[in-house]
Amino acid sequence: MKTNPIINIDELLQISNHPQLRIFDVRTGPNAKEDYQKKHLKHAIFVDLNTDLAEIEDPKIGGRHPLPAFSNFIKTLGKFGIDKDSEVVIYDDKNGANAGARFWWMLKAVGHKNVRVLNGGLQFAENQNYPLSSGNENYPGTDYVSDFNDWQLPQVWIDDVKTATENSDNLIVDVREAQRYQGITEPIDLVAGHIPNAENFPFSENLDENGLFKSPEILKEKYTEFFKNKDSKEIIFHCGSGVTACHSLLALDYAGFEIPNLYVGSWSEWSRN
Repeated sequence: MKTNPIINIDELLQISNHPQLRIFDVRTGPNAKEDYQKKHLKHAIFVDLNTDLAEIEDPKIGGRHPLPAFSNFIKTLGKFGIDKDSEVVIYDDKNGANAGARFWWMLKAVGHKNVRVLNGGLQFAENQNYPLSSGNENYPGTDYVSDFNDWQLPQVWIDDVKTATENSDNLIVDVREAQRYQGITEPIDLVAGHIPNAENFPFSENLDENGLFKSPEILKEKYTEFFKNKDSKEIIFHCGSGVTACHSLLALDYAGFEIPNLYVGSWSEWSRN
C-alpha cells in the first residue's frame, strides 16, 4: 500500500513514541541552525540543505543546490539514524515548501517507502501545542542499505530542458511566484525572467489560506486542468534551484499523479548559461 506523503499533526502525535520514528527539521535561512537550537519539535534533528541535501560547487553547472552524489547521501541517511524501516517525518518553517519537500523527494528517490511531510510545518505544529525542545538532538547512527545505486525518480538536465523549450509536446512548469516568473523581481539569482515557453503554476497554489495542503481532490482537479492530458514523462518541474519545485511534486503525489520530471539545476543554472 502506498504511503500518504502528507502527515497531519494529530497523526504525528499518535505515533510520537514509535521507536522507528525519525523527525527532521529542514528549515533554511542564514540563522537556521541557531533558530533550530532555540526551538524545534521534540526529537527532531536539524538537516542542512546546503551540506546534507546538496553538494554546492559552481552554480553554472547544476545550479545553486545540485544533488549530492547518491553514495554520499546514503551515508548521510545512516549518520541521521535512518534505516529502511524508519518512519521518517519531515517539516520546515515554510509549509514544506522549502527543503522539507526536497528531503522527501530525495528519500523517495533512494527507494525509501515510509516518508511523509508534516502538514502546516513548524508554525502549525506549535499552534497545535505539539511538544517542543531546544538544543541539539540525534538518533543512533546506522547503515542505510538501498536497493539502488542511483536516483529512482525522474530527472532532466539542462540539455533536455533546452530541447523541451522547442517541443510543444513538453510542458515546462515554473513553480516560483508570479513576479519572479515574469521577471519583475529576482531576489536570488543574477538574471530575472523565466525559461522560454515555461508556464507558471506557483507552489503557493498547493496550499489553502491556513498554509495547509489543499485536499487531494482539489489538487487533482487543478493540475488535471493545467496538464491538459500530457503524460508525466513530458512534464518538467523547476523553480530557482531545485528545492521548492519538490513542493509541487509532493502535492502531485498527494493528489495521486505520477511524479513528473524534476530539473534540479532550475533557473539558477539556466540563467547562468
